[in-house]
Order: sequence, then C-alpha cells, then structure tokens
Amino acid sequence: MCANSNRFARTLFAPLPARYDRLAELLSFHQNGQWRAFMVSRLPAVDGVILDVAAGTAGVTLAIARHAPAAHVVGLDLTPEMLRVGARRVASSGYGDRISLVVGTGERLPFPDGSVDALTFTYLLRYVPDPAATLAELARVLKPGGVMASLEFYVPSGPRRAGWWPFWWAYTRLVLPVGGLLTGGPSWWRVGRFLGPNISAHYRRYPLDWTVSAWQKAGLTDVGTRVMSLGGGLVMWGTRAGK
Repeated sequence: MCANSNRFARTLFAPLPARYDRLAELLSFHQNGQWRAFMVSRLPAVDGVILDVAAGTAGVTLAIARHAPAAHVVGLDLTPEMLRVGARRVASSGYGDRISLVVGTGERLPFPDGSVDALTFTYLLRYVPDPAATLAELARVLKPGGVMASLEFYVPSGPRRAGWWPFWWAYTRLVLPVGGLLTGGPSWWRVGRFLGPNISAHYRRYPLDWTVSAWQKAGLTDVGTRVMSLGGGLVMWGTRAGK
C-alpha cells in the first residue's frame, strides 16, 4: 500500500515542477505563499538542523533558510523531478552552503532518532496510507523540545466558515481543474480534478480532532492549529515531548 501511494504521488507530481511554484500561487489566489510563511514563522530560529519533508521545489526549504540564518536545512521529497528544480533554485539563492536536498519519503526517514532540531511538512498526510504512523515517524527524528509544523489544505466548516463551503466546493471541483488545464495543460488538469475530492475524503476519514489527537499520540505537546483563508488552509504546530 505504501509503495502504491508513493508511486501515485510521483506520477502525479513528476510532470509539474517546471511551472509548480508560479501556478501554485496563481491557482490559490496567492494564498499558498502566505500559508507557507505562517507555518515557517512557527519555527524557532535554531542554529542546528531543520528538516523540510515533502519539500517539492524547495520553496519552504528556502523560506526556512531565510527564517533561521544559522541553521542547516535539509529538504526531502520523493519526486526527483521536483528536487531537480529545487536544486536550481537553491543554487541561485545564495543559501546553497546551508541547504541539502535528498530523495526520500516521510514514512521512512533516512535519519537517526532525535537528530533534527525542528521539522516541517507540507501537503503530506493526504498521500500516505497511514497518517498516524507517518506522524510517529516524523516525531521520531525530532529532538525533545524541537518544534514540528505543517501546512495542509482544509475544508471550510463550523459556524463561522460553513457558508463558504459551496464556494470552496465549486472552486475545487470546477474552477481549479479548468484553471489548471488553461494555465498548465493536462497534467495540471489531472491535479485539479484530484485535489477537491481527495481533500474532502481525507477530512471525512481524519477530521481535525483526530489529527490533533494523532499529533499528541506521536509525542507532540502544546499542539496549535490555525485555519487560514476562510477555511482553505490549515497550519499546525507542536513541540516534541521530553527534555
């Protein structure tokens, strides 16, 4: 199951990197960058190692390097095509001496226990077969007292945001696929068709309360959440228990 999930994610994302950053901002009405910035702001500016899981084209990796100028940042992703574009961005950024990019998966991180000082992951849990096990694996490599933060799409809900749900549904089922096709071609049309149903299905199975509990069971304390942009995004953060 894990291998099948990874194969699907690689197939979905491999054609995207050339236009990924530009279209991710365009198709999110420039919310994606704001969500990323808020997630990164949850991290302390440590002088150790910060791991960015599901790094893609290294957008968050670079933001972390700017946020924590004394840290070494490792960006990990399972799609080599995305990382190749990320490597070019890193090379031209001036942060190349503080950033490493590696191929790997969030379900089986190639790092020892308690080896990183902080950690982020972005748009990850919808692509793994066992989110709870993946959270436990992410927490495994985090030092006690280290901070973990994440960014994910969300679904408008609750009394304050439920009124936005029809607009969100129309955007994710209609506008996003067509917009992807017109701006990025068939590969982005496939992503646009996939995202809305995938996001909805994920939160039907793993609602926010379940996710907070899973973070806590993985060993994170003081778990915080913030719903972004009328319910379109979700940032979470917490601290690894222990001294």
